[in-house]
Amino acid sequence: MDKPVAATQRGAGRRRAGAGWMAAACSPRLQALAGAAAIALLALPVVRKPMEAGMATHMLAQFPLLVTAGALLAAACPDWLRSRIARWNALGIAGLVAAAGVLALSMIPRLLDLALADPRIDAAKWLALLLCGAALRLSWRPAGLVVQGFFLGNVLPMMAVAGVLYQEASARLCNSYRLDEQAFVGQALVGLAGAVAVAWLAWAAWRTMRDERASLGEHAGA
Repeated sequence: MDKPVAATQRGAGRRRAGAGWMAAACSPRLQALAGAAAIALLALPVVRKPMEAGMATHMLAQFPLLVTAGALLAAACPDWLRSRIARWNALGIAGLVAAAGVLALSMIPRLLDLALADPRIDAAKWLALLLCGAALRLSWRPAGLVVQGFFLGNVLPMMAVAGVLYQEASARLCNSYRLDEQAFVGQALVGLAGAVAVAWLAWAAWRTMRDERASLGEHAGA
C-alpha cells in the first residue's frame, strides 16, 4: 500500500475514533448529569450567597449558568415528549417566544429585589430560567436562520436598551445593589448584546456559504 494512502487511512481512522469519543462524552445522559450537577452546585449556600451578593454576578453569571443547566437537562428529554412538544412548537416559535419573555422579565431590576427577599419568587426565578434554557435547546435548531434572526432581533436590542437605561439612571433601580454595580451591568449588557449579534451573524454567513457550496457540489455531481 502506498504511504500517502496509508497515512490518509490512518488519519481517517483517528478522526472516526475522535468523533466517537466526543459523541460518547456529549451523550444526552452525560449532558443531563452535568446540568443536574450544575444546579446542585449553584444551589449550595457557599456558591449561591456570594453570587447573589453582587448585581453583576447575579445577572451575568447565575442567570446564564441556570439557562445553560436547563439546556443540558433538556438533552435527556425522551423522544415521545419531544414529539408532543413539537406539535405546538412548530419552527421553534412558541419556545423562543417563551424564552424571550423570561429573558425580558429577568432584566427588570425590581424582580432581583423580590428574588432576594421572597423565597417563592426566587424559586420561580430558578424554574423560569431552567425552562428558558430547555426551551432554547428544543427550539433553536427547528427555528432555522429566519426565526433565529427574528428572535435575536427582538431580544438583543431589548438587552441593549436595558443596558443603556441601567447606565443613565441617576438613582438605584435595584435597592439591593450599588449604583456603580448597576452602571457596570448596563455596560456589560450592551457589550454582550453586540457580541452575540456579531457572533450569530458570522455563524449565519458561514452556514449559508457552506450550504451554497454543498448545493453547487451536488449540482456539479449530477
